[in-house]
Amino acid sequence: MKEIVLAIDVMGGDFGPKTTVEGVKMASKIYPNVKFKLFGDQNISEPELKKSGLINTEFFHTEESIKSDDEPVTALRKLKKSSMRLGINNLSNSESHGFVSAGNTGALMAISKFVLKTLNGINRPAIAGLMPTMKGQTVILDLGANVDCSNDNLVQFALMGDIFSQSVLGIQKPKIGLLNVGSELIKGNEMVKQTHSDLKKIEKKINFHGFVEGNDINKGIVDVVVTDGFSGNIALKTAEGVAELIFTFLKNSYKSSLISKIGYILSKPALNRFKTRIDPRKYNGAVLLGLNGIVVKSHGGTDAFGFCNAIGVAVSLIENSYIHQIEKKLELYK
Repeated sequence: MKEIVLAIDVMGGDFGPKTTVEGVKMASKIYPNVKFKLFGDQNISEPELKKSGLINTEFFHTEESIKSDDEPVTALRKLKKSSMRLGINNLSNSESHGFVSAGNTGALMAISKFVLKTLNGINRPAIAGLMPTMKGQTVILDLGANVDCSNDNLVQFALMGDIFSQSVLGIQKPKIGLLNVGSELIKGNEMVKQTHSDLKKIEKKINFHGFVEGNDINKGIVDVVVTDGFSGNIALKTAEGVAELIFTFLKNSYKSSLISKIGYILSKPALNRFKTRIDPRKYNGAVLLGLNGIVVKSHGGTDAFGFCNAIGVAVSLIENSYIHQIEKKLELYK
């Protein structure tokens, strides 16, 4: 089994080393062929490192870290010795095969694009993630990297989503949908309508379904949902909020009476399966598509289990030679 080296931003996320180090520990048991390079503040990380007992890791002390409210331009120009920046530099220098961070999304995108550059034929990278559906999983992009997009950007997202779905999910001819406020051709703003027209012109290259609405995403009507980062991020956060709402309602209902508590005991196995199926931590790990390197963004508020899953996404992409696959297939779309 080939050794993989992953660079990790230990300081990223809402809980910093407490979550990231524990996530790395979980991942080290699942992926024994992975060596971890940890970037962060040694003083803050040391207690968690000692507690974890991690081996096959190398720690790089950084005095700077990027906060969640730091502007991307500030992170890019002034925080050049941050854990995020040095980790991405490590990837750029081919000293690691991938980078995982739960830190500031805007900063991660800005630094990654500046240091790693984009693949030929891609103007803007996009954040792609997986969402559970009634039929399996759906790729959705962009999830927040590009708040304002042109129709050309969205066409490129469609191509990248098509390739991602083929390479990672193994779907031979993914069905592509364009997110809109309605499925009718007369609905939507001019940019979305123009994108629809552009995608129709390359129907021989991709399997374009047409417009899809928000409530179509989790039905699994299409394999890839294309949208701008503003709408995509709202769709993702809304889905996570609904999942949490359902569990809260169920929890309160089962506590409401003795009969309800007995019912909970009887239905607990089924409820556990349901919880596992829609647990957002299981789908944690969004990929910055279109870069000359594998960069995975973990949700900032996730726990160690979720961060471990983000690491798993990076490992999967590396093992499947994703960058080579996407470069090769982008050539076919020119």
